[in-house]
Amino acid sequence: MLSPGLTTLRGLPLKKRLCFLLKLVCFVSSVLIFCEFLIYYLVIFQCRWPEVKGGDHSGEKEISASVLKAIILADTHLLGEIKGHWLDKLRREWQMERSFQTALWFLQPDIVFILGDIFDEGKWSSPQAWADDVRRFQKMFQCPVSTELVVVVGNHDIGFHYEMTAYKVNRFEKVFNFTSGKLITRKGINFILVNSVAMEGDGCTLCRASEAKLVALSHQLNCSQQKPNRPDKRCSNVEKLPASEPILLQHYPLYRKSDAECSGEDSAPPEEKKIPFKEKYDVLSQEASQKLLWWFRPRLVLSGHTHSGCEVLHAGRILEVSVPSFSWRNRNNPGFIMGSITPTDFSLQKCFLPYESRVLTTYCAAGALLVILVLAHFQLLTPPFCFGQRLISKHKAV
Repeated sequence: MLSPGLTTLRGLPLKKRLCFLLKLVCFVSSVLIFCEFLIYYLVIFQCRWPEVKGGDHSGEKEISASVLKAIILADTHLLGEIKGHWLDKLRREWQMERSFQTALWFLQPDIVFILGDIFDEGKWSSPQAWADDVRRFQKMFQCPVSTELVVVVGNHDIGFHYEMTAYKVNRFEKVFNFTSGKLITRKGINFILVNSVAMEGDGCTLCRASEAKLVALSHQLNCSQQKPNRPDKRCSNVEKLPASEPILLQHYPLYRKSDAECSGEDSAPPEEKKIPFKEKYDVLSQEASQKLLWWFRPRLVLSGHTHSGCEVLHAGRILEVSVPSFSWRNRNNPGFIMGSITPTDFSLQKCFLPYESRVLTTYCAAGALLVILVLAHFQLLTPPFCFGQRLISKHKAV
């Protein structure tokens, strides 16, 4: 015997059945388009560039021209062929690509910094797997000509110190034009790119080479900041840079005991905040941190690695901002930093991406509503009174 719902479906005219199916398709398509496309525009549309003083400039146009608009993100962790499930890879990479491309379209930054751990398995991936990961990264994080992309190395890209080899470092440097100690200057602003994995301090070959480059950059910056009326003979043959205090960009944070003092909605969960950090693993050692602060006297330090946001003051004046992970695999609420930077000042603002829990809630609510609509259409939802009356009738018949 056919069920009442199937009998009702077959009794409907073809035109009505097609109309109902079309409505279902439109409903499902609308939910998918919203959750997988429009929601990124809706959320990122709320982000605004922070305002910053323009130094000695007085006109608004001059101030705007002197400000470098930078997006800073970290820990994308593109899954590899060993640990990455294809469905997880598809989902996470779609989320990051849509978020990144939406942010580029709406915010139009001058430069984008990614602070390491681009890949999840770069520390052990084969040449073929590495090439595949690089191809996917370049597709996801493709930038227009007007936006520069700068990438810093992380431990998952080349391995922790004991896993780091010249081969892994060289292949990363070849793809991303990164060196283990590099200075770039944009709009009179000096940025120092640090290979924090090589700041072990044990005198290894790669560590010595990296530290030598950093010491040379420190000397160049110090010479550039000297006053003209006090020349130093050691600086006579040094190429001068803009006399702007540098900004350090690295993967590992500078030394801190834990995240206990961190706050904000992107900080670590309460149960993790008081867990002590391990030097040379969770953060740089105290010695390496002091070296970097002494060499460069930066006005700002930007780091990643912990997957959570945090703000720390070093020596009472040097701000370090730990950038949260950009991947939903690591956080329910990923995000990035927007920075308006001039040679003398900076202002930072957080921009959060959609909460994955809210996206899943939207899908569940839409699914429940879809079931109710289908049942109601086929008249399978009977009023409680009629349902009770049927039960009583059956009971009396028995």
